[in-house]
Amino acid sequence: MNCSLCNREAIVFLRYNGNHLCERHFVEFFQKRVNLEFRRELKITGPVKIGVALSGGKDSSVALYETNRVFGKRKDVSIVAITIDEGIKSYRPQTMEAAATLTRKLGVEHRILKIEDNFGTTMDSISEGGRLAPCGYCGVFRRKLINLAGVEEDIDYMVTGLNLDDTAQSVMMNVVRGDIARIARMGPHTEPKDGLVPRLQPLLRIAEKEVLLYAIIQGIDFSHSVCPYAGKAIRNEFRESIDRWEERSPGTKYSIVNSFEKIRALLPPEVEVKMGKCKICGSPTPGEICQSCSFEEEIGTWTKS
Repeated sequence: MNCSLCNREAIVFLRYNGNHLCERHFVEFFQKRVNLEFRRELKITGPVKIGVALSGGKDSSVALYETNRVFGKRKDVSIVAITIDEGIKSYRPQTMEAAATLTRKLGVEHRILKIEDNFGTTMDSISEGGRLAPCGYCGVFRRKLINLAGVEEDIDYMVTGLNLDDTAQSVMMNVVRGDIARIARMGPHTEPKDGLVPRLQPLLRIAEKEVLLYAIIQGIDFSHSVCPYAGKAIRNEFRESIDRWEERSPGTKYSIVNSFEKIRALLPPEVEVKMGKCKICGSPTPGEICQSCSFEEEIGTWTKS
């Protein structure tokens, strides 16, 4: 099948818009959406420091590559990559190596923070013997360290590799939970809040499969390793359901994300829970103690028992 825009051989068929695209037109289409998303989320009026949460997987690696493509030559923008080592021996070394290789090639500063150094545990330790499911702890600890790195590095915005699939899943998870406050807090963010670095999502409207294809075409270094604990996450059930809906009705994922943005825009300010400071670590939190400190206390109690 030929490309819908030229006579070259197509490499991908996008069911949601009916187009067959060759390599050149697919890359142009991908980059155009990233450019528009950055323009929508970020208004640069002075010197800006952008952080990129870099795990070494395909999504975050593409996010860093695209951030560097769009802003790397600008004198008023500096970029730093932030990697969190969760302490997963069968997974994290490979992804960290891929992250280090990519940052060296791009000439981007790279900072690594370890969960073990900051919380006194690792995801392998938490999951030992199957007594605790690590995914909930991992997400909370990673988000805290990424934000902490952002604050310490004076980062103005933190780019994440969250794609269309990730966002659609998060929306549906929060809808099922009835968690309107969390929907209001979901990224992307355009305005900073005390103690919180606003998050940008340049891949927000790009499907996961397209991110993978782009990474392969552009020769972007990333790790194919999969976290050994990922199969335990409830997110997988939402992923499977949404993928089935998308197969039956192409464009469903876009509809979910577009609906989320319309709903969030209509929510009154009082819906979002006001943030205070954790009485233990001082991090922003809606309660007296932030979730990461609560988890630390829980793990400490568990290890002593």
